[in-house]
Amino acid sequence: MSILKTFVVATAATFIVITGALAQQADGTAANPYRVMLVPADGGTEDGTKADFKPVFDAVTQTTGLHFDIKVGQSYGNVIEAICSDIVEIAWFGPASYLPAKQRGCAELLAVDVHHGASVYYSGIFAAKDSGIAVLADLKGKDVAFGDANSTSSFVYPVAMIVAAGLDPVNDLGAIRMTGSHANSLKALSEGQVAAAAASFDSFEKAMNQGVLDPSKFVAVAKSDPIPNPPLAMSTKLSAKVKAALRGAFNTVHEAPGVSPEMIRGYGGKQVDRYDASISEDMMAPALVTLSGVSGDLRTAILAKAAQ
Repeated sequence: MSILKTFVVATAATFIVITGALAQQADGTAANPYRVMLVPADGGTEDGTKADFKPVFDAVTQTTGLHFDIKVGQSYGNVIEAICSDIVEIAWFGPASYLPAKQRGCAELLAVDVHHGASVYYSGIFAAKDSGIAVLADLKGKDVAFGDANSTSSFVYPVAMIVAAGLDPVNDLGAIRMTGSHANSLKALSEGQVAAAAASFDSFEKAMNQGVLDPSKFVAVAKSDPIPNPPLAMSTKLSAKVKAALRGAFNTVHEAPGVSPEMIRGYGGKQVDRYDASISEDMMAPALVTLSGVSGDLRTAILAKAAQ
């Protein structure tokens, strides 16, 4: 099995039941809207991750007449299976979960958000200021929370940073907790269930803004290299006409009459400059390199330790 295909695997209990009756072609009308599924970056709640992206989809509806039904998947693997089983036409992935869907021929890039002229974000490992954890080497023997094993910034990049710091995640860390999302990992940190938590900086900042974490008590121990922004992707089975319409809609929504800047939002609910639908597959290359080092036996061993 290829290293990318291993990232499709998820806990069986988190998958939705997919039936042929669900697989029907949408057309973007109000009666039959395009179906969108988002990876559960903020706990998988309809009022979390969904609220981050609803404004921009509403803006596209306002300017084009295209309609969308937005849902949040129960897991990252759930979203991969949904677009590969024709349950949805559009999905929002992390780079590490987009790549296996692309390899299976299910998805192609639609758009990424652009903020201050860039389409990158960052992963981090966070701890309490009084924890004694100042550098990654201090994680030795400490309990650490990660999100979903298919998550780029709450698993793949943090594990890569730990390995680069000279630690063996399996033998050098204390207990490993796989919480399923960035928000759950940060909540575990705030409640003292773990000494450190892996998440994106967007989720960390959102947790501070929402009062989940006290900014005076928690700090970033490490910050990753730039990561390609989590992309919106669309089903390869859509017609060329529909694909062009969707790309055009996202590429120009920020310029449309009646659309306010506050409606153009992205990951973490942050206001962004615009969406770029002219992106190429090459932008995902950095994530592929990191993914290749955090897969196979290492990933399996980490999940086995977390299950103990």
